[in-house]
Amino acid sequence: MKINIRLADKTLIATLADTPTTADFVALLPLTLTLGDYAGTEKISDLPRKLSTKTGPAGYDPGVGDIAYYAPWGNLAIDYKDFGYSDGLIRLGKIEGAVYPLRTAGPIKATLELAR
Repeated sequence: MKINIRLADKTLIATLADTPTTADFVALLPLTLTLGDYAGTEKISDLPRKLSTKTGPAGYDPGVGDIAYYAPWGNLAIDYKDFGYSDGLIRLGKIEGAVYPLRTAGPIKATLELAR
């Protein structure tokens, strides 16, 4: 399954993983979020509700372009730089291609929706 991440002047395409947590995330779409910068490595935003983590891993090591759910805070995270292993992080999918539009300073608005 694919989603579009629409920013002001760019659209990023991501392929989602086939997991219960991802299915719970897809049920929230479409979403318009304000993505704030976190630790100079990722854009994050709170979600309207917590997602199911029943069969999720204890954590994982995200890479550039990964879209993840951080269960302890209940937020979405999109990595634009490499990062280390994090407990409570569940992979939702990965952006196809370049992630440079996410590297802008400060918050950015993004609309996430199923790709047609």
